[in-house]
Amino acid sequence: MTSRRARGDAWVAYRGWEIFYLVVFTVTIAIVATDDGPSPAAKATALVLLVACAVAYLVLGRPALLTDERTSREAVIYSLLVLGAFVPAAVIVHAAGFALFALCPQMFMMLRSGWAPVIVVLLNMLPAVRFLIGPDLNVGDVVGSAGFMAVATVFSLVFGPWVSRIIDQSAERAELIEELRASRAQVERLSRERGALAERQRLAGEIHDTLAQGFTSIIMLIQAAEAQADPSRHLALAVRTARENLEEARGLITALTPAPLDGSTLEEALGRIASRLGEELGVPVTFAAEGASHPVPPGAEVVLIRAAQEALANVRRHAAASSARVALRYGERAVVLRVADDGVGFATEADATSDAAGPAAARGYGLRAMRARVEQAGGTLEIASAPGKGTELTVRLPQEETPA
Repeated sequence: MTSRRARGDAWVAYRGWEIFYLVVFTVTIAIVATDDGPSPAAKATALVLLVACAVAYLVLGRPALLTDERTSREAVIYSLLVLGAFVPAAVIVHAAGFALFALCPQMFMMLRSGWAPVIVVLLNMLPAVRFLIGPDLNVGDVVGSAGFMAVATVFSLVFGPWVSRIIDQSAERAELIEELRASRAQVERLSRERGALAERQRLAGEIHDTLAQGFTSIIMLIQAAEAQADPSRHLALAVRTARENLEEARGLITALTPAPLDGSTLEEALGRIASRLGEELGVPVTFAAEGASHPVPPGAEVVLIRAAQEALANVRRHAAASSARVALRYGERAVVLRVADDGVGFATEADATSDAAGPAAARGYGLRAMRARVEQAGGTLEIASAPGKGTELTVRLPQEETPA
């Protein structure tokens, strides 16, 4: 069923039909008024009946064209009124039949295809009753009337359905346009929601990898200071960590690159991160770079920095390690970061990279966020561990092949 708005839009698009109807009725009235054959009373009666048809169109016909269905109650009443007014007018004054050029298309516009031809045939054939009630039979009038009715009928049966199809197709196009607009609005809304969700996830990962880890370090350093006779070393480290956390917070607010990379190379940033952990734990934590160093895209640098921070944070919280090492290897097609420790390790499942395996370190938000960050950059994350054998985390990011 065609929607009201769609049919209304189609009708407004074809406003020229109303002008056509107005012209036809005006010409019909002029022809009837100037016809010398009928008596003045007959012409007056025919004119009144034609005006009644026009009024019926304004009151019932036009609203029927704008409704959301064919053969509405208004359309049926209007069709019956047209039959009751036009047929007598055409019987009284033969020239009134010129109005058929306006009335027949209307029937196809507001009635279903099964009823429209019936009404059109009745409108064309019923005026012929005047030949049966007339005092004499004029062959010329019969032939002329028959020819006129034949032309009007063929015109209506061919032209009317064509007009009806145009209106229906226009209405369907209007509905499709509305559906397209609604779909486009929905896509835009979903895109905004997905973008907002991705941004929330990104910020959650950034906060976890920076501020949360920094606060954890500060708490551990302060607790260690409380247990020492000379807490100055641990307190100094806590102050330095707090300052770095402040820089991270400012970096998040201003959407700058991570604070460890601010004004330094990737190797220098990773070296500082490893050195800081060694100072906090009091165990050797080494950093080494392998291969020919070359620039890494900023996005990849961020991923590697965050992965190192998260891996070393897990070493601090869970590994109970006596040493750890961070290695960055530049390859022709990939840059690889490895963070290994000789701590307690954990038992992995068949899928060694599953977050469901192992202790809290392997099941927590940090590794899930790290994996998501690495995969978004097109890389892979692998974890190898065994009880008492330590843990090794490997991040591999694809890189364009560097020229020789």
